[in-house]
Amino acid sequence: MKNILGREVPDFIEGYGKVRHFTGAFANLGERRKAGALARSAAPGQRKLLPSLREAIESSGLKDGMTVSFHHHMRNGDHVVNMVTDTLAEMGFRGLHLAASGIFACHAPLVGHLESGVIEQISVNTFNPGPVAAAISRGKLQKPAILRSHGGRPRAIESGELHVDVAFIAAPSCDEWGNINGTHGKSACGYLSYAYADALYADRVIAVTDSLVPYPNCPVEIGQDLVDSVVEVDSIGDPAGIVSGTTRIATDPVNLLIARRAARLADAAGYVREGMSFQTGAGGTSLAVAAELRGYMLKRGIRGAFGSGGIHAYFVDMLKEGLFRALFDVQCFDLAAIASAAENPRHMAMSASMYGNPHTRGCLVNNLDVMILGAAEIDTDFNVNVITGSDGVILGASGGHSDCAAGAKLTIIVSNLLKGRLCVVKDSVTTVTTPGETVDALVTEWGVALNPRRADLREALRGSGLPMADIRELRRIGEALAGVPEPPSFSERIVGVVEYRDGTVIDVVRQCV
Repeated sequence: MKNILGREVPDFIEGYGKVRHFTGAFANLGERRKAGALARSAAPGQRKLLPSLREAIESSGLKDGMTVSFHHHMRNGDHVVNMVTDTLAEMGFRGLHLAASGIFACHAPLVGHLESGVIEQISVNTFNPGPVAAAISRGKLQKPAILRSHGGRPRAIESGELHVDVAFIAAPSCDEWGNINGTHGKSACGYLSYAYADALYADRVIAVTDSLVPYPNCPVEIGQDLVDSVVEVDSIGDPAGIVSGTTRIATDPVNLLIARRAARLADAAGYVREGMSFQTGAGGTSLAVAAELRGYMLKRGIRGAFGSGGIHAYFVDMLKEGLFRALFDVQCFDLAAIASAAENPRHMAMSASMYGNPHTRGCLVNNLDVMILGAAEIDTDFNVNVITGSDGVILGASGGHSDCAAGAKLTIIVSNLLKGRLCVVKDSVTTVTTPGETVDALVTEWGVALNPRRADLREALRGSGLPMADIRELRRIGEALAGVPEPPSFSERIVGVVEYRDGTVIDVVRQCV
C-alpha cells in the first residue's frame, strides 16, 4: 500500500514483521510505552511548567485509589509530601496509596489524611519515630503498611510489584523542561538516588522545585526525558532538617569502648587492609567506629576502595585525606556531604537499585567488607529488629539494614547492652527486620558475641584480647541488671507487612492494644 507520502510500503515485511504505517510527524506521539507502563509523550513546544500543584495533578490523570510516590532526601525538613497531600485532600481524592521512600516527624499532618481516608495505604523503607508511625501502630491506616528495604523498594518498582501512577520529585534545582539535580539550589539536599526508580518507572512524573533556573540546568541528574510537569513553589524544604539530630559522633566512654572493640574486631578478622570498603550508619556509635577505623588506616597507610550509603562529614573528610578512592552516595546526612557531592567528582551518586537491589546484576552492598549497624533488639539467634520498639510501636523500617547485612563480608551490630533500662538481647525479637544468618557479631560494653555460623571469625579472633561472650550470657547479664519486662500486647489485626529485600514476607506487625 501507499502511505501518506505516496511511498509503497507493504503491511508485512518478512524478517521485520507487521508494519505500523507512517501517518504524520506528530500523529503518533500521544501514547508511548515507558518502562512497561503507559505514559504520554511531550510534543515539540509543549509547556511543562505549570502554575500550580493543582493543575499539575489535574494534568497527570490521577484518580482515586492510585499510587503517588515521594523521595525523602529532605528528611525531617521536607515540605513536599505535606504540600502535595494537602492539595490532594482539597481536591477530594480518596483511597490513595502513598509510596514514600521515607517518612519523618515533620510529616505529622499525614495522620489526618489517614483518618479521613485520603490515604488508604503506605509503603515506606525509612521511618523516623513520630506521629505517622504511631498512628499506623494504632490501626489508623485502612490497609497494612508495607515496610521495605532501600534495595527492596526499587526491586518492587522495577518488577511491577509497586506500580507508581504519579511520582512527585522534590527538585532542589530544575529548569522549565524538567532537568533536575539535588546538589544545587537554595534547598540543596545532595543526590536524589531514591527518586531514580520513580522517575524511570512512574506513569507521570511531576518535579516540584523552589529553584527554577534557566535552561539547561547543569548538571543534569534526572533528565527532562523522564519529567512530565514542573511546578515552582516557595519552598520544598529546610536543608537544616536533613541532619535530623543523628550525625553526631559518640563521646561518652561506654559507646567509645564499644566502637574501639568493633574496630578491633574488624582489624583482627583481617578486613582492615588495602582496598577495604565499609559503611556505617549515622548513629553516634557507628560514627565512632568510623573514626577508629580511620585511625588504623592513617597509621598503616591504608587506602580504602570506597565508603558507601548515607554519606556524612566523617566519610567526606576521609575522602579528602585520600583514605578512600571514592564515595558511593544514596543520600546525604549532613551539609558537609551535600557540599562534597556538588564539588568532588569522586563523591558519586548511585541509584538505590545499584545500592541494594538483590535482583540486579550485582548491587554495591555485595562489595562491602565491613558493615556497622545498630539494633533496637537482637535475639539469641542473631535476628535483629529495627522496626518496633519495646512497646510494639513502629519506630523505623529496614532502610539499608537488611541489604547491607546480606551483602557485607562482616556485619557487626554495635549496641549498649541496656537501652532505656531494657536489655537489647531477647529470646525472640518483637519484629524480625534482618535474619540472623546475615549477622556476624554483636559488640557491647559487656562483651563481644559471635554468630556460631562464623567459626572462622572465632578462630581469627584468638589472641585479639577482645572479651568474648556467648550471646545467651549477654542476655542473662542484661536481664539481671534490668529485669524482664512484660511483652507488649497486640491484637490479631496486621497493621504492617515486613518485606525482606527480595520481596518475601519475613514478618508482620500487629496493632498495639
